[in-house]
Amino acid sequence: MSLTQKPFEMIDDFVTGQPVPLVGAEENRQALARFLVEEKGFAREDIEVDAPLAFSVDGQPHESCLDLVVSMAGRRVLVVKVAAASLGSREREAVAAARLAEGGPVPLAAVSDGADAILLSTATGKVVAQGLASLPDPARALELARSEPLPLLEGPRLRAERLIFRSFDADNVNVARRMDREE
Repeated sequence: MSLTQKPFEMIDDFVTGQPVPLVGAEENRQALARFLVEEKGFAREDIEVDAPLAFSVDGQPHESCLDLVVSMAGRRVLVVKVAAASLGSREREAVAAARLAEGGPVPLAAVSDGADAILLSTATGKVVAQGLASLPDPARALELARSEPLPLLEGPRLRAERLIFRSFDADNVNVARRMDREE
């Protein structure tokens, strides 16, 4: 059965300049991207929007995207999960996303609603800092990334992270990548 879509507004993505549907937490993502560039000093080229993430769990493929991935000096340093509200409830999803990111674990994870943020260590899953202003600038992000040990994920631990991410990701129904799916 095909889903019937309600009309939705399109906006230009702050980072890519490409049109994106204004659904879910998209306004929050745009606000955060603007903050990272205009207030923290990242270049737009340092920020990847909807970075692909694909894996299998018990033979079942899962494809998704990471909201924002920030790189410095050719290295991914931060994965951000953008939420509409309740940042604390998405901390574990952000950490799992950073642990599973393509190219190996990314040292830092964050959850943000565009007005607030929680910065987390990917290795420990613990909160490093809170508040939007506490998100690192490029120099601090690189410094933190270099000082954070990266978790080794294999066997049961890798499977567990995949299950955790997939479970949270299944709840992300109001996002652009799911708008054309059939059920």
